[in-house]
Amino acid sequence: MKLLIIEDDEGIVLALYRSLASLYKTDTATTAARGLQKISEQHYDIIILDLNLPDSTGLAVCEQVRASGLTTPILVLSGSDEVLSKVTLLDSGANDYLTKPFSIEELKARLRALLREPKSATNHHRLVVGDLVLDSVKHQVQRAGKPIKLSRKEFAVLECLMQHSGMVVTRANLSNYAWENNEDSLTNTVDVHIKYLRDKIDRPFVTTLIKTVHGLGYKIDAASDTSNMRST
Repeated sequence: MKLLIIEDDEGIVLALYRSLASLYKTDTATTAARGLQKISEQHYDIIILDLNLPDSTGLAVCEQVRASGLTTPILVLSGSDEVLSKVTLLDSGANDYLTKPFSIEELKARLRALLREPKSATNHHRLVVGDLVLDSVKHQVQRAGKPIKLSRKEFAVLECLMQHSGMVVTRANLSNYAWENNEDSLTNTVDVHIKYLRDKIDRPFVTTLIKTVHGLGYKIDAASDTSNMRST
């Protein structure tokens, strides 16, 4: 199980890390930007998120994570016990919250409870970006209702991109996801499979979904502009 802590208070970060690192593979980030970057680059099973961060708010981070299509459980740490604040957090996509100061044992119990909760059947295996739909259980892909046949590796690369919709995914992370650190997972192999995907899910359609972010990697989103429109 992999856990991400997004918290700017060094004392709290250290206490959480010492208490949780033996239970979860634990990463930390002290800003919203760094936290979102880590989320875009790696898969996490659960996220602990501070409500007040130096460059943003936990509320904004929740909204951005959910807008990307990720359903990773999020536990928010809040200094406010107001009902309105709690309701707003839950409405933004948080799964649970704890008011500071809190008991480490209660935190552990809440994490266990969140990890036990079954994910929505729809959200868990069905990813949607624009008119592109991927079903990981049936291993099927459709765009605009048209079935698209993909190889196992093409499917895995597309699944990784769609799990991080709207976010940049590096070649290394696509490689790690699809090839699981296999020796065949070279970055040029990733580029080749991106080309195969574009031939199948972009070229036959008017709007492109897969974008190259030069020097960083690739991303997929349904944002349309004139640069992404193909002439007919």
